Amino acid sequence: MQAGLSLYEINEQLLRELAPDLILTQNLCQVCAPSGNEVSQVIKALPKAPQILWLTPQSVSEIFDNVCELGAATGRTAAAEALVSDCKTRLHALSNRTKDAPKPRVFCMEWLDPVYASGHWVPELVKLAGGLDALGRERGESVRITWEELTAWAPEVLVIMPCGFNLQQTMKQVWSVFGRQIHSPFFELPAVRDGRVYAVDANSFFARPGPRVVEGAELLARLIHPEVFDSPPPPAFSQPVDIPLLKGTLTEGRDYYTEGAAMVFTASYLQRRGYCCGSGCRHCPY
Repeated sequence: MQAGLSLYEINEQLLRELAPDLILTQNLCQVCAPSGNEVSQVIKALPKAPQILWLTPQSVSEIFDNVCELGAATGRTAAAEALVSDCKTRLHALSNRTKDAPKPRVFCMEWLDPVYASGHWVPELVKLAGGLDALGRERGESVRITWEELTAWAPEVLVIMPCGFNLQQTMKQVWSVFGRQIHSPFFELPAVRDGRVYAVDANSFFARPGPRVVEGAELLARLIHPEVFDSPPPPAFSQPVDIPLLKGTLTEGRDYYTEGAAMVFTASYLQRRGYCCGSGCRHCPY
């Protein structure tokens, strides 16, 4: 990228053999997937120019517009409109459910080191879920921020969602960056002190501009306002970050037991740590 080159190469020979009628492309992020630049170059090699559908939304409404555009391009207009209608109904119901609740300060951490605030549609999802993320750039790009800015915002709820990472990858990143770093300003944030830090499956519910952002909003609402809902979100979608464990506080019996000269981690410890380290731990739940 420093040299101005793309991270991706398109197999031109295979593309010619497939001869697509429709190509979906994006120009939102040069890192996430092949963008319009690569596609624009490669279609010159095709014997027949395909239809190009650009998917570059900046907001929830633009995501829904893209769904309708895709429906029209594939002869599935009615299905697309029905899907969008259902999504809007769910979001309206969610907004009504949280509208009378307090609006806590939320920070969605889109990258951990360096720290990035969220952008595009994510701050909008926070609003729909009944929170406020003033550091997020609604309808704009995610941006790097300083620890001073984050400390000044003093989030009451911290949601860790590194772009493109699933839940295990997110938890591994949490431990890699903050594990046992007890002097980090991270541990001074109100959300951390109060144990309101959550890792989420960012790849499924926040990073991809598709209908599942509705599930992302519903997930955020359960994390921000657990008092409004009867049950927590499914454990496959999110995980509370165990702050004492992250600091290195271990309890014999709950977190480990000794076997001769060896210390054996329990399944409870490994599950709360949140990811598989690949070392073949005896009680690994993954």
